[in-house]
Amino acid sequence: MHRRSLATSLAAFLAVLCLLQPASSAAEDVGVPAPFPLTAGWQKFEDRGNVGVGLGLYTPDNKAAWKPAVVPSVFSGQTPESSFRGTVGWYRATFKAPEKTPGFTYDIHFEQVRRVAQVWLNGVRLGRHEDPYVPFDLQVGNALKPGQRNVLVVRVDNRKDGAIREGWWNWGGITRPVTLVPRAALVLQTPGVLSVVDCPPGGATDGAPCTAKVRFDGVLVNRGDSTIENPQVRLDLGAGGAVTQTIPSRPLAPGESTHLASEVAVPDPQLWSPEKPTLYDVTLTTSAGDRMQQVDTWKTGLREVKVRNGMLTLNGRQLTLRGASIQEDVPGRGPALKDEDIAGIVRDLKAVRANVTRAHYLLHPKLLDALDAAGIMVWSQAPVYHRDVRLKHPEQRETALASVRGTILSARNHPSVITHSVANELSPTPDTVPGTRAFLAAARTLASELDPTLPPSVDMLSYPGYARQAAYAQYPLLGINSYFGWYQGKKDHSVANLADFGPFLDRLRRQYPTQGLQVTEFGAESTYSGPVTEKETYAFQTQYLKDVLAIIDARPFIGGAIYWTLREFAVKPNWVGGHERPGVKRDSIHRKGLITYAGRKKPAWQVAADDFGQTPLYRTVSPAAAAGVPEAKGGGGSVLAIIIAVGVIGLLAVDGWAIAGIWRRDGRLRRTEQRRRAGKGKGKGGDGIEPAGARAL
Repeated sequence: MHRRSLATSLAAFLAVLCLLQPASSAAEDVGVPAPFPLTAGWQKFEDRGNVGVGLGLYTPDNKAAWKPAVVPSVFSGQTPESSFRGTVGWYRATFKAPEKTPGFTYDIHFEQVRRVAQVWLNGVRLGRHEDPYVPFDLQVGNALKPGQRNVLVVRVDNRKDGAIREGWWNWGGITRPVTLVPRAALVLQTPGVLSVVDCPPGGATDGAPCTAKVRFDGVLVNRGDSTIENPQVRLDLGAGGAVTQTIPSRPLAPGESTHLASEVAVPDPQLWSPEKPTLYDVTLTTSAGDRMQQVDTWKTGLREVKVRNGMLTLNGRQLTLRGASIQEDVPGRGPALKDEDIAGIVRDLKAVRANVTRAHYLLHPKLLDALDAAGIMVWSQAPVYHRDVRLKHPEQRETALASVRGTILSARNHPSVITHSVANELSPTPDTVPGTRAFLAAARTLASELDPTLPPSVDMLSYPGYARQAAYAQYPLLGINSYFGWYQGKKDHSVANLADFGPFLDRLRRQYPTQGLQVTEFGAESTYSGPVTEKETYAFQTQYLKDVLAIIDARPFIGGAIYWTLREFAVKPNWVGGHERPGVKRDSIHRKGLITYAGRKKPAWQVAADDFGQTPLYRTVSPAAAAGVPEAKGGGGSVLAIIIAVGVIGLLAVDGWAIAGIWRRDGRLRRTEQRRRAGKGKGKGGDGIEPAGARAL
């Protein structure tokens, strides 16, 4: 849930780039208590033998050898092989609770705990949470002692099931803030204020402006012991209440809940975009009769994101994405980001002139706030990664769908988020994998229910030779993860030759003629200076970046490219990365980044910055294209013809080799690749694009 409850609002106020308004003063004016961030009084206990429960570490006054700690933090900021599989650790916070406010109690809000959290307050077990990437709340009930000393204990178990595949280090700890959130009898859960914008094709003009509404969505719950007769939520949008609407609810008996939804028009809308990231203040005031129960505040933006005739558009204009993905991983702290880390990530994205970024899991809410303010778009994704084996089981599909749900609810209020991707690199043939097929269908429905204002997406493996998959065709937006010319691929589905990437894209367009297609992942490791023909050199990475972008530019039906990744990060012990050099010892660091783990920019950085800066954000289209027919345009001196076969559903059919210039470009790429590969490594096959084991984390 990216809602800004009072607690979360106060925490966000402290961020360097966060533009949220502080909610505590407004809350106090109406008698709602202020939030209570748990930022001090923390201790930790290493429990490598998993004996803490038997020692009674959850009791408030146990005599174990606790050590001072800070929260957020990880168990260890180092990445030795011995710690990758995880361990058990305990956190304890001793604090004096706020005085009692009549009619209110508190929940404890955890922004993130990796991986499994068990929580006690003053020896009373509050609950358990198992998703390491989404926030969660626990009710404290009578366990909290107002105005007195309290002891919160959290057992964190980050021991990793080997069947769970993740493309990043297995960090453990309380990695984001913890806050006491005031709660009354009436609670508004998962509030959303989403933008419903309608722009003409090609964007607004004086004669055809964009129109806008905001859509409120949330769940009201009566947690009290008597019926609430007049529950309601008031929405205020914009400074001074430019838009105000009251959304009433039916009476709620104890324990009852109801879903509320409503829309209200926004006059003279000022739209959010990368070149002008306009933000509106949002205030939601929840009341029971004339008594305030809850106040939620954040900032949002109004924008239209659609796939029109196979092209991703923002506010009616065709986008050209250029950017780099990120991992929340800072040396010594892992994902336990400080405000300066968040500012640094945004600064680096702006320096490389990125208009978009991507991650494999829900980003920190402060980072999303900062990206909103900076005008950098986000390809948001649930951490459902290489899960086909687990998705065979109904309970594992439910777990994956719960992760999709938590990710979307947390991301949907951010204008920078342009899609909700439900998974990354599942089977290339999900139509023949029943569990994966069932998950993709359910996730598609869920994403559209939770946020109907954005096109849902899925990020696919790129192997040539596979047929069109109905399970993927149901998504209006497809991410293409490509390592043509870097990894070897699968038997009979080779990706070893970069010159095969262009034909693959052409065939993909014929298979998915109405989907928006974006290259969401590509990259090459680099660690040393050497010849351009030698994999893993800085020169090879630099040329590889140029060549991949040239292939994409030659195909205007591809809506852009996102490099993997902006900065190096910890991935797993003995990471190979796709190219094995005899006698070279490997570490746990993923080396495809444009910036080293230590923060040094590689030569490919400048190539990326130049290309990203010179690529227009919006594609210039002809009047016919603005009316719904994309115009064929060349790139790098080559022209690719796009043949439009207009039928009852406006399908596009692409003849990828209509122009001889493409043959010449790809012939040059093929010859260059052959020279590179002459006498080089023997790559391995695998069940992913990488060699076997390279990403089986």
